[in-house]
Amino acid sequence: MVTSGSLPFEVGRHHALWSCESAPSPAQPFIIAEEGAAWQDEAMGTVITVQGHFTAWYPAERATVRLAVAFDGAKREGVLASATAAVQTVTDSVKRLHDPDAGPVTWWASDRIRVWAQRPWNNEGKQLAPVHHAAISITVKFKDFDALADWLTEAATVPGVQVSGIEWGLTEAKRTSVTTEVRSRAVTDAADKARVFAQAIGLAQVTATAIADPGMLGVTGDPGAPAPTMMRAAAFAAPPPGGASLDFTPEDIEVSASVDARFEAD
Repeated sequence: MVTSGSLPFEVGRHHALWSCESAPSPAQPFIIAEEGAAWQDEAMGTVITVQGHFTAWYPAERATVRLAVAFDGAKREGVLASATAAVQTVTDSVKRLHDPDAGPVTWWASDRIRVWAQRPWNNEGKQLAPVHHAAISITVKFKDFDALADWLTEAATVPGVQVSGIEWGLTEAKRTSVTTEVRSRAVTDAADKARVFAQAIGLAQVTATAIADPGMLGVTGDPGAPAPTMMRAAAFAAPPPGGASLDFTPEDIEVSASVDARFEAD
């Protein structure tokens, strides 16, 4: 002990007390780091990214027929007159069947007659006299497929008329409802996949964090099914000899959808 005046001064004791109060505990930094690491592990789940698909088939409700009327010849007036007469015959038959609500034709349209000329070349390299062309396209939508077969049999016999093909489809109302259903089922498929993946690695819960159209999450998906498919085309064959009515069965409409989805599993 050292005495300074009348007050004792204990150097060793005060030095020891200062050291104990000011020096950090050597174990404290390690305890804080361990708690922080545990908090990060709990916050980070396993990310699962999948693509869901669903496909359904529905009976066709509409048939859209595409006709082409075309003539060519040496005289412009004759070509134009023939095309005009053929178009008149076809459109008259369509108008008799047209009723937007009851059908059998619910809608139809035609473009303007296009007329042009060209001078072909023969095998000897000589340019020949001009050949004039006239063409027009007609589109007709049917709801009654029996009436469609009868009308096609008649239309296909008109000179200059060619049937380009038929597209089978759904009504607007049906298309809206099935699109909603198919997309919803595609999302369900994605969620089912995510749960299977999570269970395979011992995780029980999955939570959706993002759902989007294919490719929107930065993942390359199925390029063949980015959106619902609504129509199917059918080739057309000329009517059989004897004027018999066409016999065909409309194909079901395939409607499919795909979605990308991201889940967090824990």
